[in-house]
Amino acid sequence: MQTIRVNGLILALEEKEESLVLKAASLLGITAKEILSFGILKRALDARRNRPPHFVYSVKIGLSDSTVVPQTLPEGLQILPIADVPVMAYPGKEKPKAQYRPEQPVVVIGGGPSGLFAAWVLALCGVPVLLLERGKRLEERVRDVRRFWETGELNPQSNVLFGEGGAGTFSDGKLTSRTKNPYAGWVKKTLVEMGAPSSILTEAKPHVGTDRLRNVILQLRNKLMELGCEIQFEARVTDFLVRHNKMEAIVINDQQEIKAERVILAIGQSADDTYRKLAKWGVQMEAKAFAMGLRIEHPQSLINELQYGKWSKAPQLPPAEYFVTAAVSKFNRSVYTFCMCPGGRVIGCSAFPGGVITNGMSNHDRSGEFADSAVVVNVRPEDFVMEKNPLSGLEFRKKWEKMAFELGGGNYCAPAQKLTEFVGRKYSGSIGRTSFLPGVRAVPLEDVLPEFVACSLRAGLLRFEQKMPGFISPDAHLIGVETRTSSPVRISRDANGQSENVLGLYPCGEGAGYAGGIISSALDGMKAAKSVMAALSGSPE
Repeated sequence: MQTIRVNGLILALEEKEESLVLKAASLLGITAKEILSFGILKRALDARRNRPPHFVYSVKIGLSDSTVVPQTLPEGLQILPIADVPVMAYPGKEKPKAQYRPEQPVVVIGGGPSGLFAAWVLALCGVPVLLLERGKRLEERVRDVRRFWETGELNPQSNVLFGEGGAGTFSDGKLTSRTKNPYAGWVKKTLVEMGAPSSILTEAKPHVGTDRLRNVILQLRNKLMELGCEIQFEARVTDFLVRHNKMEAIVINDQQEIKAERVILAIGQSADDTYRKLAKWGVQMEAKAFAMGLRIEHPQSLINELQYGKWSKAPQLPPAEYFVTAAVSKFNRSVYTFCMCPGGRVIGCSAFPGGVITNGMSNHDRSGEFADSAVVVNVRPEDFVMEKNPLSGLEFRKKWEKMAFELGGGNYCAPAQKLTEFVGRKYSGSIGRTSFLPGVRAVPLEDVLPEFVACSLRAGLLRFEQKMPGFISPDAHLIGVETRTSSPVRISRDANGQSENVLGLYPCGEGAGYAGGIISSALDGMKAAKSVMAALSGSPE
């Protein structure tokens, strides 16, 4: 049997997916009976302005070897051979060789996507794993987060940023990634096995939603434990013991010392205290660029109208998304939207006392009243590095998070301003209704941002209006501050995935500065696991 991929099949909104087989057969000049197998590989929405929205499909078709496939197709269609996807080599049955000492498990620090998938790969291969998470297990974490949103009572070790599942647990659960890594599909399949919707395997812009993602994390925890992985919650790594540039042990909660010669460091980007402990031991790090700005919120109905036009109320269409960029030559900056959450809400995700940090979150159905997105400006190391301190970025973003806390009223409410007032350099002191938990306070937002960020944002937002007329709406708000787009620190690692100057330490994920988002973080965690197993099997380090 021959298998081909056909790209570019179009379905109008009113057409059912069942018609794809007949449509494909007609375009190929064959009968539907000649199609021996059929599957959807990808579905994308084409909602470019001033034309009817429609769905575009890539499909996999099985044909007999005798079926003749046409050499030319109508414009927009493409036939490609199905590439063989490499078989995953490292969740296999083979265990590392004799050098490994079972009495000393591989330690994985951090229970976000990179840490969970590093532990998952190791456990599948029969490698003993100790997974340490500074925050609480998910059930307790959800209660702590809800209490913070309702009362302003913050638990610094159990919040939106710290706890089982990582920061992505309270997000839109986006799985979009630009990576060409074939194992990205394996990650998605694993998530589906744990309860994620099967649509993530075919959607061009897949998402799980915070509600469904929580169940996925619970299932992954149970599967890890079934495979023998030991998981400790409320286990903050407070120190590292390094001797002769090699990992020797770690300290948990300033009390318990554990021998650890192989440590996968998947700490996430908000563990400032851990970065400082690593610096104390001379672990090589460098400052890196990141982005900061505000959260922008519109009524979802308005975004639907801007993106879909007269088709905005079509029931087949999902809540509309957007991604907008602008170059601001005056300041030599880029302004762009990031982590857009249709039908979601803006949330407070403070992780330390006296700081306000914002993010976006939505459920799988994205049925909320508002649409929100980060709108941010690129920040370079030269904007914040002091005395060649690689951790300067941590203090830089914390400065503005503290400012947001103070101007928000000192109770974890966020400073906010009407979009029209911010771009028009006006301030009325009034604010409309927003989704933000625990609440907002009207503030001139230029006071909670570096001047170059505020000025770049104004210029960029005006460009956005040119690209999406109606974007600068009197019903839209800006909420501050958005600072945790990516880590301002990179932990240097060599070609074998280890720290440049500490053997046995394997930095990975967002916190190490090598990933951003659920998929890329998971893939980087898997890469770290593979590097550890290579070392355990006696491969050169």
